[in-house]
Amino acid sequence: MTVLGILHPGSMGAPIAAQAKKSGAEVVWCPSGRSSASVERARKYGLEPVGSLGVMAERADVILSVCPPAHAVEVAAAVAAQQFTGVYVDGNAISPATMGRIRTLFGQSGATVVDGSVIGSPPSASKSTRLYLAGPHETLASVASVFSGSAVHVRLLPGAVGQASALKLSYSSYQKASRTLAAVAHALAAEHGVQGELQEIAQGRTTSYLAETAYFPKVAARAWRWAPEMEEAARALEEAGLPPEMATASAAVMERWGALRDMPMTVEQAITGLHAPASSEEADPGS
Repeated sequence: MTVLGILHPGSMGAPIAAQAKKSGAEVVWCPSGRSSASVERARKYGLEPVGSLGVMAERADVILSVCPPAHAVEVAAAVAAQQFTGVYVDGNAISPATMGRIRTLFGQSGATVVDGSVIGSPPSASKSTRLYLAGPHETLASVASVFSGSAVHVRLLPGAVGQASALKLSYSSYQKASRTLAAVAHALAAEHGVQGELQEIAQGRTTSYLAETAYFPKVAARAWRWAPEMEEAARALEEAGLPPEMATASAAVMERWGALRDMPMTVEQAITGLHAPASSEEADPGS
């Protein structure tokens, strides 16, 4: 029986751990320093408490970290300090560079580090969650088997550590920012008494802009006009006492497309146009 250690049983980590338990794994967690809410969640999902992180490191074959991203490195360092030699899966929303730092932490312990990302709602009887994994190929299958037949659907990525983290942030940067921007847009409309009209316009579009990649070239070609529009939006937001930074940032993004004014282009060219130009030293290493 595989022993899975979960760090920590929060609103996402606890139900994920429960799915591993349903699939036949033994799931342990360390209540030391955790809140009463964590204790209650662990009890609800039948997770076994252990006396210390050191005990978890001794018993667990796999340790899965699902914690606030700001604490991901700190949590990993604590596990590495226990000389854990199993498989450490970081399932947090962190950058590929931060994931690289975490892998380095385990360089002396002998643990195998797997890059993971969780996308979707907490798994339950009616909802499934995707767990993307990247890292040493021979290790990924063993981690995937922990969730075999459960509501956690594992997807293996072919690349190295960092790919799962990049995928998570690629998705969440759009999802979180777009929802936040929508809230700000409604706040501005409400300030001027036109929120109902804005809602009516929005209901005419049901497709996610994230799926409409064919529209990128049109945005890039028109960005020279739309960037000033975003600056005007920023001023309107400021006048209403609302945060203007997202509109200002949108204008800055569009300014990167300035050289593509009214040009026909492919989706790939539009995406490439967003990259910062290489510095002279990068362009000519021999200079």
